[in-house]
Amino acid sequence: MSSSFTFDHPDHFTTGTIGEPGHRVFFIQARQDGEVASLRLEKQQVAALGEYLGGILADLPDAEPAVASAELIEPAIAEWAVRTLAVAYEETDDLILLVAEELQVESEDDPEGLELEDPASARFRLTRAQTAAFIERAGELVMSGRPLCRLCGQPMDPDGHPCPRLN
Repeated sequence: MSSSFTFDHPDHFTTGTIGEPGHRVFFIQARQDGEVASLRLEKQQVAALGEYLGGILADLPDAEPAVASAELIEPAIAEWAVRTLAVAYEETDDLILLVAEELQVESEDDPEGLELEDPASARFRLTRAQTAAFIERAGELVMSGRPLCRLCGQPMDPDGHPCPRLN
């Protein structure tokens, strides 16, 4: 059974990757009171989350700049993979609430998912500064991937790729 997490006042919140472009594993990671949780996401989830959070912050006053490190705390080992993300703004506390829910995979022995347990979840209450730092870091990571083919738009490996437009 996977663990659930609640980080009401994390002192570290970031996104990062491990691996080379084309084979990277994306994470979100938080730390509070010495407890660190690293959750695995897809690149598209990180990009969408950064975009969505940017839209929320655009409607709020500018945040004080964050000074904490944007790097992952090593070793970054995924507690579980994220299926869904939900975001809300808590106006009374001026915090961004991010809730991640675990992706559960059905086994071959249980193709209908009858034996799946309740998915784990993680709740992060983030300051606007932490959120702004996350948005910046997410944008950097997403843009630092493999270059896109000018013809088909698919990512290219260093040695090229089989472009469907050239067939």
